Amino acid sequence: MTLPEIVLPKVDLPFDIPVLLHPFVVHFLVAIPVVVLLLELMNLMMKKKAVGGVSFFLLLLTLVASVGAYLTGLADGQDAAFTDAAKSALGEHKLLGTYLLLASALVLFLKLLAMTGSKVLKALYILALIAFVVVMFKQGKEGGELVYKHGLNVEAVKTLDDKVFDLEEELEEALEATKAKAAVVEETSKMPKVEPAKIEVPTPASVETPTIEEAPVVEEVSEKTTISEPDTLPVAEEKVEAADKAVVIPSPQQ
Repeated sequence: MTLPEIVLPKVDLPFDIPVLLHPFVVHFLVAIPVVVLLLELMNLMMKKKAVGGVSFFLLLLTLVASVGAYLTGLADGQDAAFTDAAKSALGEHKLLGTYLLLASALVLFLKLLAMTGSKVLKALYILALIAFVVVMFKQGKEGGELVYKHGLNVEAVKTLDDKVFDLEEELEEALEATKAKAAVVEETSKMPKVEPAKIEVPTPASVETPTIEEAPVVEEVSEKTTISEPDTLPVAEEKVEAADKAVVIPSPQQ
């Protein structure tokens, strides 16, 4: 069941609310109404006005705690949710907290009416107080899920989420690059294929072997060529004879 949206007027505080103060305030907001309910059930038999006065004071403190829980919850919820599921759960938690803030004021008003002594108003006040406590428990359970399930305001979870976010971005970039390459391959496959030109290479059987003409065979010289020496001997003899004739040897008598 989805509750109708309620938007409270924004109040600018003169100071900044510290972060992580919300759990501290919420513990009081959950515990005080339980104490008030126990006192009222006891006072049905005791019927002490003093108990009724204490209950009224505690309900007034509950209203103050509700305002504090609402403001500290706004401070803790800023930029705390980093997933869609966490943002949705945080929105529901904030809406229910707004209803509880208004309900705390309503319970306090019913307590004032019940103090007049009307049994009908007192019974209505007790029923409203029981419903307020039950819804407060539900709100506390959902607040714990925001921390332990969705990791709101948990630094380690925030660090891991940042790493996961970076890895998801890298994965998306890789997928886009893969799709682009696949598109290029698909476009290339659609292009007409060009068959390479066939070159006929003659087989060895069809190649004509050039004929080599035989060189003329030189016949061996069977006979040795004899070289005659010049006939110089007669010439030498003639020179010797001429020399003999020209030399005159004188006789001893002269």
